[in-house]
Amino acid sequence: MKNLFLLRDDITFLNFGSFGACPKEIFDDYIQWQYLLEKEPVQFITVDGYTYINEARKSLAAFIHCDFEDLVFVPNPTHAINILAKNIDLKAGDEILTTDLEYGAMDRTWSYYCKKVGASMVQQTIPLPIVSKEAFIDSFWKGYSDKTKIVFISQITSSTGIILPVKEICEEAKKRGLITIVDGAHVPAHIYLNLSELEADFYTGACHKWMMTPKGSSFLYVKKQFQEKLNPLIISWGYESAFPSNSQFFDYHQFNGTRDFSAYLTIPKAIEFMQKHDWKSKTDQCKLDLLNLAPAFFEVLDTQPLAPLTSEFFGQMCSAEIKTAKPEKLQSHLFEHYKIEIPVMRHRDKCYLRFSYQVFNTSNEIQYLINSLAEIKKMGGLIG
Repeated sequence: MKNLFLLRDDITFLNFGSFGACPKEIFDDYIQWQYLLEKEPVQFITVDGYTYINEARKSLAAFIHCDFEDLVFVPNPTHAINILAKNIDLKAGDEILTTDLEYGAMDRTWSYYCKKVGASMVQQTIPLPIVSKEAFIDSFWKGYSDKTKIVFISQITSSTGIILPVKEICEEAKKRGLITIVDGAHVPAHIYLNLSELEADFYTGACHKWMMTPKGSSFLYVKKQFQEKLNPLIISWGYESAFPSNSQFFDYHQFNGTRDFSAYLTIPKAIEFMQKHDWKSKTDQCKLDLLNLAPAFFEVLDTQPLAPLTSEFFGQMCSAEIKTAKPEKLQSHLFEHYKIEIPVMRHRDKCYLRFSYQVFNTSNEIQYLINSLAEIKKMGGLIG
């Protein structure tokens, strides 16, 4: 399966979760869109681009089960959250309830906008390991108060790689009259996503991770009742447009000046690629394999799983706490000396090593990782 990708043959690539990797077939489609752009850039950007974008929106909407008019494309989920944070009417004393497991760029975004108005971000401590879905939900809502206005939560966490019970959180938030914002950066094509069932008010996901499109391809989903409340992050021709479409949401947020939006247009090809190669069956097998391989991973690091080793909490990523005072040096050492591409991430006062298990990965590669970690531990200095 690795021959379908552009990845180097000499690298053990266990970091699909960071930026994904683009198969040759999808990358070729990307290049064809760029050729089309350069052959007649004016028509591509100002006339045909609207049709191309809408075709990609419809394809994505069918894949994640929502109305295509509730989607706009953005370069990355951080961009999407900045649109929301800029527009949601936070007031002094308001609280955003989130967890202490969120992605650092999102934490910084909310912190910035909270400081501007005197609101607070309540980063509820989630005890690790999580022992059950019910225990997580109970811990999360301990952060709620009568000042809570927004719930912001990841569906799959970044550094810890855990699937969180977001559907249940959204349902309870709705009962409490709260706005729900979900960071699903790792979700599309990783685990099943049905936005019509999830009932999040706002949702952002990356297509350039597990959907395998070229980099800079993500989306923002917004329920219809909130769309006209969102002013653009960047003021451009769509604002007070001379030729408005039927959607202010689309006009305000989709075209924000000249840029190559070819990456968005590869989404139909990415979905076709997955269908052609029976991706669901292959990734289902990956998830089963990961659960079988993970115990040895935790054993070599002398630690416990961060949640029960079941499909309820783990997909194709698995993280373990690692005792190291030099995570950046450890990551570069694994790459330079063992040719293993894997993230070693700081998160608050801890560090986590996370491996991704994509269709081209093998049990031998995980065993090679485990053997390499054992060797590094024996040498001392990088792993405690």
